[in-house]
Amino acid sequence: MNRRITTGIDIGTYQVKMVVVEEVADKGGRKVRIIGTGSAPTRGMHQGYVVDKGEVVASIRAAKQAAEHAARVPIQNGFLALGSVSLDEARATGDAIISRADQEVTELDMETALKHAREAAAPHFLNHRVLHEIPLEYRVDGTKTYGDPVGMKGTRLEADFLFITYLATHLDALVSAAEDADIEIVDQMASPLAGSHVTLTNDQKMRGCVLTNIGAETTSIAVYDEGIPLSVKIFPSGSMQITDDIALAFKVPLEDAERVKLGRLGGTMYPRKKVDDLINTRLSRTLQLIEKHLKTLSRRGPLPAGIVLSGGGAGANGIIDLARKSLELPARQAEFVLGGASTSTSKSRDGIWAVAYGIALWGLTGDTETPRRTGFASRAQTSLRKLLHQFLP
Repeated sequence: MNRRITTGIDIGTYQVKMVVVEEVADKGGRKVRIIGTGSAPTRGMHQGYVVDKGEVVASIRAAKQAAEHAARVPIQNGFLALGSVSLDEARATGDAIISRADQEVTELDMETALKHAREAAAPHFLNHRVLHEIPLEYRVDGTKTYGDPVGMKGTRLEADFLFITYLATHLDALVSAAEDADIEIVDQMASPLAGSHVTLTNDQKMRGCVLTNIGAETTSIAVYDEGIPLSVKIFPSGSMQITDDIALAFKVPLEDAERVKLGRLGGTMYPRKKVDDLINTRLSRTLQLIEKHLKTLSRRGPLPAGIVLSGGGAGANGIIDLARKSLELPARQAEFVLGGASTSTSKSRDGIWAVAYGIALWGLTGDTETPRRTGFASRAQTSLRKLLHQFLP
């Protein structure tokens, strides 16, 4: 029986989370399951980037030890999710004159179009590292194509690309912290895309939706339409700001304010209506940021699959109704299927694990829908940004 194991790592401002996933191949086929998870409070981070490396390393070590104890295997390497305010995006168009005499589009023409798009977007790459290059649309002689244009005939190929970037110094600091905790980082992925692997269905991505992860200090979104990620964005707004608002309103310590927010401390001193108003006001501001960003995107129309909410802040009372009214879209809590130690699976609404689980699956298989592949060593050497066909329009 062949056994392969990998680890997904999500270093958030509030918690470091690790999910250990294994793929077992036997006579019955291949199965993917979670064999262990570990978490620890994060120290030394602010809005997703490192401010005190020593504290971050200690946090990673603590989560690693918990995951190793649960999984009963040593963790030597893993795949890192990136989701701080350092995450950014740029769009550009590249073109190519069809090179073959018979005017048939080739892989070389696609690479040329990508090269020209990179050159057009180069000013946006200053101090940033490109994580993903995602083709949004191909056109042959001005006509949009669906899927891979290779083999079609024409004289000119155009391609629109979405480039997802990350501030290089912040990326290096996170990777260095993980390495100091004795974990080799094989590859990295934008957190919103990692979470979308396990919280969104293919149908939701095709029809159009926005996955929203409300973390402690940031809120991330991934916008999908026609199966393609149109945008990945991070906003500097999270659930910890709700705690701050409550602390200021009631003039209480942050520890008590957090308990009030979670409903663990109440009574006449903390009227529920006032608490709910504070929570809704802050969440409304975050939703307004999302609404404003959605209006800037070029897409075919509304997003019928609506907004899907995940992350620790998504558990706030009344957030579904608030999102539905603010964005005028269908709204629901994120769910994803957890594979357990047994052969059964279960659905979970504990969206705080979605990012770590999603990147663990991607690191293990490269394809969350059909987790079958060969050559793990070659997978470790091939970045998602090279796998353009994963996002072909």
